[in-house]
Amino acid sequence: MNGPYTILGGGVCGLAMAAELSSRGAKVTVIDPKGPPGDHACSWWAGGMLAPDCEGVSAEPEIVRQSRKAAGWWASHGAQVQHEGTLVVALHRDQSDLTTFARRAPSAATLSKEQIAEQEPDLADRYSKALFLADEGHLDPRATLIALHATLARRGVRFGGDIKGQVIDCRGLAARDSLTDLRGVKGEMLVVRCPDVSLSRPVRLLHPRFPLYIVPRGDGVFMLGATQIESGERTRATLRSVMELMNAAYALHPAFGEAELLEIGVDARPAFPDNQPRIRRIGDVIYANGLFRHGFLLAPALAQMTADLVLEGKIPEVWYEDHRER
Repeated sequence: MNGPYTILGGGVCGLAMAAELSSRGAKVTVIDPKGPPGDHACSWWAGGMLAPDCEGVSAEPEIVRQSRKAAGWWASHGAQVQHEGTLVVALHRDQSDLTTFARRAPSAATLSKEQIAEQEPDLADRYSKALFLADEGHLDPRATLIALHATLARRGVRFGGDIKGQVIDCRGLAARDSLTDLRGVKGEMLVVRCPDVSLSRPVRLLHPRFPLYIVPRGDGVFMLGATQIESGERTRATLRSVMELMNAAYALHPAFGEAELLEIGVDARPAFPDNQPRIRRIGDVIYANGLFRHGFLLAPALAQMTADLVLEGKIPEVWYEDHRER
């Protein structure tokens, strides 16, 4: 049926849900008491990497499969997706980690020092070997969320108002008031300006204590992330975590030692015990949640499966029936 549908939560999951449903002709209202996208949303602090193969090194195969079409979905909804791939490097003492990573990511190509110079000239003198995953991409999460919000408003999606019709709860960690098995995984990140380093794509450093990814945002600005701490605490970045991020960036390239610190971000990602997303009905409410660290990667698949459920009656593969009353 075409609605109406009320989506609770205006982060990456809620907006992707609204985009998918409205693109199929459904009448949609999005309710988020905190308003349009901003630093109150976990997805505001995301890296925006559309990197299923890199994530597949530690994530379950289902995560990789469900996220394969994410880049195309975001592009079809107006996002500026950069298709520059992902570069993976390790310090000399950690070269064996590249071998392990390559074994778990079969699509990764091994680059020589000369080939690194072709991809990222600023890193050529620092690394003799790297891995390159050519099919991966990235986007700017903040620009994407703001643009999608505006597109949905023009399309007729209502923001705010009364709850009508089928409720789809996409509130992330705030949904713990109903999803008792949902937990928080704290993440801290930095935004820096370093005009002395130029990168064309996300770079992952396989650091023994603190794996790092650096995502270029343009004009010498980079996002550095991210910690992964078992905690639902959402507001306090620790000195140790910030220092670790800075140290790892300095290890990647010493020029980051002179970077200007623009932002320190912190929030908690919503995750279930197995770190996989779930669509669940409790009473009359459908819950779509548990994106963990894969928000922009998995939100499209979760939205498509939920839309298939409510519009066509198709039971999603991540469906969990719950007969409790809300």
